[in-house]
Amino acid sequence: MSSLLPFELLAVTEIPPEEGSKTEIYLNRSGINTIEVSPDNVHVECGRMLRVRFVNRGAPVHITASSSNAGMFSDFFHENMYVIDEVTLGIQTRKDCSPGFFDIDILAGYGASKATLRIEVNVRPTRGEEEQKKEPAVQPVAHGRPHLLMIAMGIGLVLYSTWYYTKIEVLNILAFIVLIVGALFVWYRQT
Repeated sequence: MSSLLPFELLAVTEIPPEEGSKTEIYLNRSGINTIEVSPDNVHVECGRMLRVRFVNRGAPVHITASSSNAGMFSDFFHENMYVIDEVTLGIQTRKDCSPGFFDIDILAGYGASKATLRIEVNVRPTRGEEEQKKEPAVQPVAHGRPHLLMIAMGIGLVLYSTWYYTKIEVLNILAFIVLIVGALFVWYRQT
């Protein structure tokens, strides 16, 4: 059985918020061919979908959305739309992009008015980076007191003091050797 009337169905599924970013742009809300864009930048992660919802509050309008600098982040370049009530434009970002930004220029009324929406692209941290952020920084752990270093410091102090009063040069050299050997022993014992 065939229908005599042409019938088309457009199904749109809603994406949960964790799978992408959304923003709204209002058309014809404060006057003919006006475009109201959020003053804040829109943030989206690499590999996620950005949904730009155009909401028309007046007479139907032709709009053009284009971007001249989105090539590094998305395949989006240009889209012409006829907005009666509302239209959603989906922009998929690339999975292998770097952090940065691009601009979407929106023209209404065949160029009568123009607005620019800035999109900031962020890179989602990998699981390893997320785990490192969650874990506190590892502090060095002392393995007991460095008894040998304390003993070496004491011996070095006695040798240096004896050299200071007696002026026997061998004691001065022995004091520094004892300190260096004690420090090196403790240093290599911790690793």
